[in-house]
Amino acid sequence: MAATIENLVTSGTFSLDGGTWDVDNNVWIVGDSDECVIIDSPHDAAAIINQVQGRRVLAILLTHAHNDHIGAAREVAEAVDAPIYLHPDDLMLWEQVYPGDRPDRELSDGDTFQVAGSTLKAIHTPGHSPGSTCFVLENEGTVFTGDTLFNGGPGATGRSYSDYPTILASIRERLLVLPSDTVVRTGHGDNTTIGAEQETLAKISQ
Repeated sequence: MAATIENLVTSGTFSLDGGTWDVDNNVWIVGDSDECVIIDSPHDAAAIINQVQGRRVLAILLTHAHNDHIGAAREVAEAVDAPIYLHPDDLMLWEQVYPGDRPDRELSDGDTFQVAGSTLKAIHTPGHSPGSTCFVLENEGTVFTGDTLFNGGPGATGRSYSDYPTILASIRERLLVLPSDTVVRTGHGDNTTIGAEQETLAKISQ
């Protein structure tokens, strides 16, 4: 039986480089009625904990460490007794939110996580931030892209620690090689597909 995918939207603010913006964030919960993993933990710990509904949480996987993706992570982790995984290249962003603290585990390119009979694979996709990581749910034809790839193109690169050529390379080399019908589930906003974003990137390159 394949893992199911649940979407919870939480609202709050994103702050970096002296600015603050109102944002809605997607939280993704992958699993079944017994166990799950949580992808990103923004804004509202109580809502995320309620969505889990007492299931065993195997891991909290962070796509990157901007505050609007990790602000509730430590509270959620303590409530559900699950380790937080983050790519170490984003530690400087993590420390802006949790000074003196560190994530529980380091996330590396190629790491795999077994949940509800399915496999999530980590893909390091720097650009939006140095440690940005996507998660491919291969059996279900889905990739969770955080702020690396959106419906309509690449994530923002106008803030500290971000780089436009790097995010383009990550998308082209790591994401657009996935099957074109792969569903892209993003950190903000609507889903898209790899095929649709191949067309978007082709227009950007013209």
